[in-house]
Amino acid sequence: MSSGPASPERRRKLGESLVAATRILEVRHARYRHEGRDLERDYVVIAAPDWVNVVAVTKRRTIVLVRQFRYGIDDFSLEIPGGVIEAGEDPVAAGVRELREETGYAGARARLLASVHPNPAIQSNRCHFVLIEDAELQGAVAWDHDEEMEVSDAPVGEVLAWARQGRITHSLVIGALFHFEAIWRQERGLT
Repeated sequence: MSSGPASPERRRKLGESLVAATRILEVRHARYRHEGRDLERDYVVIAAPDWVNVVAVTKRRTIVLVRQFRYGIDDFSLEIPGGVIEAGEDPVAAGVRELREETGYAGARARLLASVHPNPAIQSNRCHFVLIEDAELQGAVAWDHDEEMEVSDAPVGEVLAWARQGRITHSLVIGALFHFEAIWRQERGLT
């Protein structure tokens, strides 16, 4: 049993400074003070724009997927479409845009499933999960200059199984599928 206080103490932010700025994120030192311990320290914070991940379900009850090379793991990753939310852009509108740009699909209904903090220990942004229903291929892709992906779809049950089995390993994709599965099961009377 811990001998510490019953509740952790909120730290007071004293300031922050930019360490590095890249095309997709900033690295900052944030200085915080813990009053109870009379302690001040610098922490690393990654400041990135919010992201969106899209669970796009077709009329055939399949989920639209993308397979693309990911530099962080130096390998390919099977995922759902997604990307950066532009400044001031609504998460649902960003999801609709990202789905269209990355896959050529569009849907009849779009709604927010959930919003999460990708890694609150070091990141300040949020990832929003959007559900787009009755998705259909409606046009050509419009990838960014450094995007290249394989677009496919698979039955909902298979995609959910792949997430549980480790074939899908992107944690934010798994989070989106977790939120989607609860709705999927409820709407079908499976809960």
